[in-house]
Amino acid sequence: MNNHRKTVVVGMSGGVDSSVSAYLLKEQGFKVVGLFMQNWQSEPGEVCTSEIDFKDASKVCDMLDIPLHKANFSDEYWDKVFEEFLSEHRKGRTPNPDILCNREIKFKSFLDYALNIGADYIATGHYASLRDINSKKYLVRSKDLKKDQTYFLHEVTENEFKQCIFPLENLFKNEVRDIAESLNLPIFSKKDSVGICFVGERNLKDFLGRFIKLEKGIIFDEYGSEVGIHNGATLYTKGQRQGLNIGGVKGKEDLPWYVFEKDISKNEVYVCQGIDNELLFSKYLECDNISWINSLDFSFPKSCSVQVRHQHTPVNCEISYENEIYNVEFTESIRGVAPGQSAVFYDNDVCLGGGIISKSA
Repeated sequence: MNNHRKTVVVGMSGGVDSSVSAYLLKEQGFKVVGLFMQNWQSEPGEVCTSEIDFKDASKVCDMLDIPLHKANFSDEYWDKVFEEFLSEHRKGRTPNPDILCNREIKFKSFLDYALNIGADYIATGHYASLRDINSKKYLVRSKDLKKDQTYFLHEVTENEFKQCIFPLENLFKNEVRDIAESLNLPIFSKKDSVGICFVGERNLKDFLGRFIKLEKGIIFDEYGSEVGIHNGATLYTKGQRQGLNIGGVKGKEDLPWYVFEKDISKNEVYVCQGIDNELLFSKYLECDNISWINSLDFSFPKSCSVQVRHQHTPVNCEISYENEIYNVEFTESIRGVAPGQSAVFYDNDVCLGGGIISKSA
């Protein structure tokens, strides 16, 4: 690829990963342009993390001598990401907004905007890799498996990936920080962002409570005994331990409690004790729909591996397709398979795609 005269627009977040991505692309001879995305409209009195991030992105772009654009996608974010996030929570499911955000904002709104300002390619600071095999573009795990973000990218298609570069694909996170420090970039030690994509790190109960009516309810154990009070059943996820606030229960062992089920219509949460409790495990899940990254070149049943959350160790499985439902059977039980979260499928290190879990058993 002759990089000279090719323009790449880099999504600049004000963090270390996107900053080093921009530097590496410039070193490779690309004409680099930065784009800062504002995707959340802060309310008066809120600490606006996007203002801090924009200042950081501006400083980095000045130091790297690259222009920086700012685009406001907050309407698109609200309509296409946040409304779905709230809708899923109202149903009692546990959605992953980062996946929606990648599909709708970073690889649609951002891509369209970048192409309109003359981009040949877009680039982001994701830890992921793209591989050309038989003139097809495949999404593949990054070299740094601990940071690998292919799980969050499974709803983006080959069509978008054809115009995308992941500069960090062959780097470990510590190497990225070392590069930033060697360039004296002020963000070299900035913490990684956590929390809801673009909304930031917040108390989920307080935040969701502004949009969804949350009511306290009873926490029961598997025998139907009342063991605590919760703040709203939709806040809890199968396998969750944190935030249950169940003290010592008379007649029970001093073991941690975990959510194994909930009933949204009754506003009840059900818990059991012990990390290895069989009530926490599933051998099977269903997806109503699966987004495949590449056009299907295999038939069902399909043997591959499945990952049910970020950094979950993949488990071998078989996918069958019957009555317009994808049935996924595991070769070993998986703990904490939660409806609303995503099951993502891999063939070795190649990400095939994934779908939202509608049921587990």
